[in-house]
Amino acid sequence: MTLLPIDRLKSEFLAEVKEHHLVVEAETGSGKSTRLPLWLAEHGRVLVIEPRRIACTSLAQFLAQSRGEQLGESVGYAIKLDIQYQPHTQVVFVTPGVALRWLAEEGLKSFDYVLVDEFHERRWDTDLLVALLREKNSHRLVVTSATIEGTKLAQYIDGKRLQAQGRRFEVEIQHVSRESHQLPDSRDIAQRVSAQVTHHVGQTDGDILVFLPGKKEIVACQQALANQPDLLVVPLHSSVSEPQKQQALTRQPQQKVVLATNVAETSLTIPNITLVIDSGLERRNEQRNGRTALALKAVSKASAQQRAGRAGRVMAGRCVRLYGQHAALSDVTPPQLHRESLTEPMLAAACCGVPLDRLTFLEVLPEKSFQAAKQLLVSMGALTEQGMATPHGNKLYPLPIDALYADLVTRMPSRPLQEAMVDLTAALCVPAKLFRLANHQEQIELLQQQEPMGCDGALIIGLVRGQYYDGITVDEEARQEAIALAEQMRAVFELPQLSVASRFSLSDLSSAIGKLHPELVFIRREKRRESMGNGKMEVTLGRESRLLSHYEAALVLDTHSVPGRGVKNTLNLATVTMPLTLDQLVDLDLGEWQQRDAQQTENGYQVPVELIYAGRVIERRYQAPTGQYAVAAIIEALKSDQLWPGFAKQREREIELWKLYQTLDDLLSKPSKTLNFDAWISQQLETLEVSAMEDLMLFEPEDFSFDGVPEWEYQDFAQQYPFELQLADLTLRVEYFATRKLVHVIHQGGLRKGDPKRWELPRWNGWRIQYKKASRVVDIR
Repeated sequence: MTLLPIDRLKSEFLAEVKEHHLVVEAETGSGKSTRLPLWLAEHGRVLVIEPRRIACTSLAQFLAQSRGEQLGESVGYAIKLDIQYQPHTQVVFVTPGVALRWLAEEGLKSFDYVLVDEFHERRWDTDLLVALLREKNSHRLVVTSATIEGTKLAQYIDGKRLQAQGRRFEVEIQHVSRESHQLPDSRDIAQRVSAQVTHHVGQTDGDILVFLPGKKEIVACQQALANQPDLLVVPLHSSVSEPQKQQALTRQPQQKVVLATNVAETSLTIPNITLVIDSGLERRNEQRNGRTALALKAVSKASAQQRAGRAGRVMAGRCVRLYGQHAALSDVTPPQLHRESLTEPMLAAACCGVPLDRLTFLEVLPEKSFQAAKQLLVSMGALTEQGMATPHGNKLYPLPIDALYADLVTRMPSRPLQEAMVDLTAALCVPAKLFRLANHQEQIELLQQQEPMGCDGALIIGLVRGQYYDGITVDEEARQEAIALAEQMRAVFELPQLSVASRFSLSDLSSAIGKLHPELVFIRREKRRESMGNGKMEVTLGRESRLLSHYEAALVLDTHSVPGRGVKNTLNLATVTMPLTLDQLVDLDLGEWQQRDAQQTENGYQVPVELIYAGRVIERRYQAPTGQYAVAAIIEALKSDQLWPGFAKQREREIELWKLYQTLDDLLSKPSKTLNFDAWISQQLETLEVSAMEDLMLFEPEDFSFDGVPEWEYQDFAQQYPFELQLADLTLRVEYFATRKLVHVIHQGGLRKGDPKRWELPRWNGWRIQYKKASRVVDIR
């Protein structure tokens, strides 16, 4: 057996692991992912947690082959939709999601050791699993990585820290940026990668591994390298087919270039790699203004170190970095628990028997994300207010789908709708998109004939059920994965197989989804037609969404969030929609009814009642005013002189004179600032128990007198302090500021060009008088 750097730790490791939890630090290529599981297996059954499915399957296959065994005998794996192990299998590789479900179901009782590999990636499920095992203290825990803060982590799990020094093969680092502080940049990335491959291919005996941020860049680089027939160009990302994965992970007759995301950053050994080209970029989720957005970001120094180590796994190599040597990279990647929604972690923790807020993590969880997740899970009945799982929550968690979709599947009102929701959910939970729209208008029109509703949901369900459509390009690998997941869930819910799927009503399905989760219902903005809102967030219709322009509302079942302009802005793209009519929104009783001012109609006074959702009126009705709305209607009718003409104006004048009278008389209390006609007449109507328009007909205007300026003083006071003045060719409005002894006479109309004269105005002795016309203000003396 080949000697690896980690081998020097074997005796110390086996001695310490009997008594302590361990943190094992070792450089990339040291052999920790292959050696440690077998060492632990000498003393018990081992569960190995790998962050990615590709790592699980490839490591299990490698160890089984190295032992000359069939996969599943002493070494096996379990990932979603694929199980290769038996009850007696000594070493089982699983993803964190599988481990958490096993922990919830049976507490991992059949395992003696839990080995958590590549902890430095700080995935939420890995962090949660370690926190739960730390809390339960039921298993011997070993945490490994090439790049973690070993001392801090050892203190966290109350364990010991072991370090394996040295790398098996050296890796030379080269930076090609002209500027030493140049950050990783996505501009012209395909051309720059192609240039580096062309430059180094003749100087490199082995194969080349290129790290790129995503599938989009991988496709662009494949196209850029298409003119080099001597090279085998192979993609490697989470959704590649099995033949492509095997091509990437095995030695080929011709020189190979593997174009990979950070799926190849850890655990995988790609043979014969002697050159790594690192773009320095990755796509990762982050929290922006309360939303999880997928952003293009520079990798951390820890990730850059991991990537470089891929070139030193089986022989000495080089790493070419397409950014500056002194680029300001962060030391480590921020933990996923700080970058994404906490809905899934919270439900997982509760179903494992521990509320999320009772667990201790390396970093404190963000409070805003915590409260948002709890509110959602409590509202769907999955959690209690104390954070414990309900029977409904325990039913949701084992399903291999997101909690929101699981809730929808379990609560559909009929079997045909449940079948449809299972098939739709299966497609939504597959990482890759099932289809892409064609670019040609003729093909789009053919698709419109086959699926005239413009419904993404109906199209997806059709694809899962085996239908084919013109005008789209189907990702067959993704479709097959969705079919397998749909069949698995149909079996769980004892539903018919896909081949005999039941017919369903699309309208009933969309209404049922909207009723169960009204936050998924969005309505178009009246002016910005490509934008839709639900009162809490706004989405923009994505290019792949087929929502027809005449639909005013839709269910938004899937979104893709990307950073927008500004630090806190996020652009939310609606990628999967189902149309809704406004009548459906009314039936769902969304929004709130608001009554407007009463209007005189041919049927008498009527009150418009509007249903408002997300700022838009979706229904308007008219009804006879009652209660407080009847009072509002009476007041409006009085003020518009439709009832008792002149009454409101006279009372308003009396009220304003009384307020002025009080201010001028030092012996009286200061007038109420809130006293006005509306407040006064409302009080009068309440006192007289007037609650409908018909009630007012029993009274006369004289029944509503205002007790203000004493009767014997009223005429003189009103003459001295008028609110309107009619001079020769000039109409004025008068405002009094009694505390400042100031009068404003304000131009209202008339043909006079000059200013009013002092002798034309009332005797306001001791008052300062100003004339206002437009923006001009002058004193009148």
